[in-house]
Amino acid sequence: MNEKQIVIIGGGAAGMMAALTAARQGGNVTLVDKNRVLGRKLRITGKGRCNVTNDCPEAEVLKNVPCNGRFLYSALSQLSPADVKAFFQEELDVPLKTERGNRVFPQSDRADDIADALVKALRREYVTILTGRATAILTENGAVSGVKLENGTRLPADGVILCTGGVSYPATGSTGDGYQMVKALGHTVVTPRGSLVPLEAEACCGELQGLSLRNIGIRVENQAGKTLYEDFGELLFTHFGLSGPVILSASAHMRDFVHEQYQVVIDLKPALDDKTLDTRLLRDFQENANRDFQNSLGGLLPKKLIPEVIRRSGIPPETKIHDVTREQRHSLLHVLKHFTVQITGPRPVRDAIVTSGGIRVSEVNPSTMASKRIPGLYFAGEVLDVDAYTGGFNLQIAWATGYVAGCWSVWDA
Repeated sequence: MNEKQIVIIGGGAAGMMAALTAARQGGNVTLVDKNRVLGRKLRITGKGRCNVTNDCPEAEVLKNVPCNGRFLYSALSQLSPADVKAFFQEELDVPLKTERGNRVFPQSDRADDIADALVKALRREYVTILTGRATAILTENGAVSGVKLENGTRLPADGVILCTGGVSYPATGSTGDGYQMVKALGHTVVTPRGSLVPLEAEACCGELQGLSLRNIGIRVENQAGKTLYEDFGELLFTHFGLSGPVILSASAHMRDFVHEQYQVVIDLKPALDDKTLDTRLLRDFQENANRDFQNSLGGLLPKKLIPEVIRRSGIPPETKIHDVTREQRHSLLHVLKHFTVQITGPRPVRDAIVTSGGIRVSEVNPSTMASKRIPGLYFAGEVLDVDAYTGGFNLQIAWATGYVAGCWSVWDA
C-alpha cells in the first residue's frame, strides 16, 4: 500500500473531492477543516439545493469562465461534467436531475445529500478528519514537509493540498487563511473581490426596498453603451441597490469598477415588444380615460413601483388620462422597456457567492494543480484565481481541480 502522507486543508467541495481521490489512489489522507461539519458552504449553495454541475461539454464550461478559463482545460479533460454526474449517481448513489440551462441538481433538492454522500465516502476510504485551523504549511529543503495547526499540532506530509476557498461567506469558514499561508511561501495572490455579488446602486433603489420583480429582462451596459450581458428572471430591490438571481449573474460581467461605469437596464415588460405594449397602453388608457395618470397604472405595475415610473416618465401625476399626449405615452413606454439603474459598485466580497482573485494561476501547473514554487504543494477550488458564471460551473471547477490535485498529490509526492 502507498504510505504517502497527504494532508488536505479545507473540507469544502474541492477539499472533499481531493481527499477522496487521494485516498482512492492509495494515499494516507488527513483532511483538516475549521468546521465540525464538513461542506458548510456546499450545504447552502443554490439556495440549499446545490447546483452540482452543468450538463454540457467541457468547451461550454470554459466559455462560462471569464477569468483564466484556459488554465482549466486539462483539469476538465480529466474530470468533465459527465464524469461528475456519473461520480455522484453511480459511485455515491445520489440521483440527479437536469433543469433549465442544463443545471444539474440532486433529485431531492437537498444540498445536504451531496455533502453527506461525500462525507460517507471519505469515511469508507478511511480518511482521517480533523477539526482545527491550519496556520502554516511547513517546508524542509524547499519542499513541503507538513502542516501546522493552531493548537500547535504538526502533521507530517509528503503532499499538501490547499482547498481553503476564498473570502466570500466567511461564516462558513472562508476567511482567507489560505492566502496568508501561500504568501509566506512566496506565492502571489491576486487581490480577492466579489463575483456573483449583489450590486450597490443609485438612491431610488432604497425607496423600492423589498420589491421583487419576476419575469423581467435585464441588460448590462458600460459607459460606452456596449451591452455586456443580458438575462431574464427575478430581481430584488434592496436598501443598498439590487440583488436577486439575474443580478448575481450580471455582476460577474462587471469586472472593472475602477475604470468602467455600469448600468442595468430593466425591461419591465419583456414579453411585449414596443408595438404590442403601446397597444396595451392605449387600451388601458381608454378604460381609465377620466382617471388621474397616477391612479391608472395598477393593472400594469406593482404599486410600489408606480411613483418611480411616473417620475421617470415626466408626466404630471394628476394629469387626466384623456389629456396624456402621444409623446407622453411613448415616454412612459420607454421607461417600461428601459428602466435604467446606475450601478455604483459591488457589495463587499463577504457578501459574494464566489470570490474572484486568489493564487495566481501562472504559478500553478494546470495539468497537476501543483505549485511551481514549492514541491509537494497543490491547490484546488476557489483559492485559485479562477471563477465562473452561475449555472453549476463554479462547483464543476471545484470537483475537477480537486480530483486532479488528489490524483497528482499521490502520484508525484
